[in-house]
Amino acid sequence: MTTLSRRHDFVLIFDVTNGNPNGDPDAGNLPRLDPETNHGLVTDVSLKRKIRNYVDLARTGEDGHHIYVQEASILNEKHRQAYIALRPEDAKATKDAKLNPKTDAEAKELRDWMCANFFDVRTFGAVMSTGINCGQVKGTVQLTFSRSVEPIMPVEISITRMAATNEAEQKKRAEGDDSDARTDNRTMGRKHIVPYGLYVAHGFISGKFSGITGFSEADLELLFEALTNMFEHDRSAARGEMTTRKLIVFAHDNALGNAPSHTLFDRVRIGRAVDGAFRPVDDVGLGNYAPARKFGDYMINIDRTDMPAGVEIREIV
Repeated sequence: MTTLSRRHDFVLIFDVTNGNPNGDPDAGNLPRLDPETNHGLVTDVSLKRKIRNYVDLARTGEDGHHIYVQEASILNEKHRQAYIALRPEDAKATKDAKLNPKTDAEAKELRDWMCANFFDVRTFGAVMSTGINCGQVKGTVQLTFSRSVEPIMPVEISITRMAATNEAEQKKRAEGDDSDARTDNRTMGRKHIVPYGLYVAHGFISGKFSGITGFSEADLELLFEALTNMFEHDRSAARGEMTTRKLIVFAHDNALGNAPSHTLFDRVRIGRAVDGAFRPVDDVGLGNYAPARKFGDYMINIDRTDMPAGVEIREIV
C-alpha cells in the first residue's frame, strides 16, 4: 500500500438530539461540560471508540484491520502475537512470561508488525510496553475534544421500570395493599439528555508519521468513511440521535503542510440561521431567539477566498 505523503487537517461537525453524547463519570454521568462556559464537551477517546467500532464492523477479519483496543481484550496477548510471528521457534514466546526485544532491529520489527496488523495502532498510536514489550507508536491521526457551538442545557429525565428484579421484590409487591401498589410496582431511575447540541472537533493527519506507522491512502479513506458513518452503528437509548453533519478536509500538497492548521479551521464559520441570513453565534442579539433544536437552525460557511497555495478544500459530507 502507498503510505500517506500529504498532511491533512479536518473539521468534524456532528449533533445530538435528546441524548447524552458523552457522560461524565465524575458527575453522575451528566453530559460533559466546560464549567466556565457551559459549552458541551465530547472527548477524543469517545470519538476514537466509535471509529474503532466502525472499522471492526466494516472490515471484520480482514488482514491489517484488526483492532488493538477492544472491550475486555488483553493487550499483552496481542503483543504476544507479534513475538510468536517473529520468533516462531522461541518457546518462551508462547508462555506467560515477560518478553523484550533482543536488539533495536527486533524492536522495530515488533513495532512494525503491530502497525501492520492493527488499524488503530497505526492510526492513533499506542503504548505497547506493558509487560510484553512491543514499544510505542505515535499515531498518524490526532483528534481534539469536541466542543458545542453554543452552551448546552442538560435536562434530567425521570424514568420508571415496571418489572421486578427478583422474586423477593415481586412478593413484597404482591403483599402490599392497593395504595402501595402503584409505588411498589415501579423502580425509579434517571437519565440525562441534551435536547440539542451541535459539536465541532478538529483533527490532524501527519504525512510524516505515516511513513513510520504505515498509515496509507486506503487507511485515510477508511478513516473518512468511519467519521461519516460511525454514529449510524452506535445507536442507543442513552445517546439519542447523533449524526455527522459535516466533514471538511484541508489537504496540503506535501507532508509538512502549506499553512498553520488554526488559520484553516478559522475559515469554517458556524452561525445561526436567522430569517435566512447568517448570524454569528456570539452575537449579543442572539439571546432574543429561541434555543436551537435542529441542524437547520444553523448555517455553515467556508471562506474559500485567498486560500494558501497548495491547500485544497474537500467536503466529504
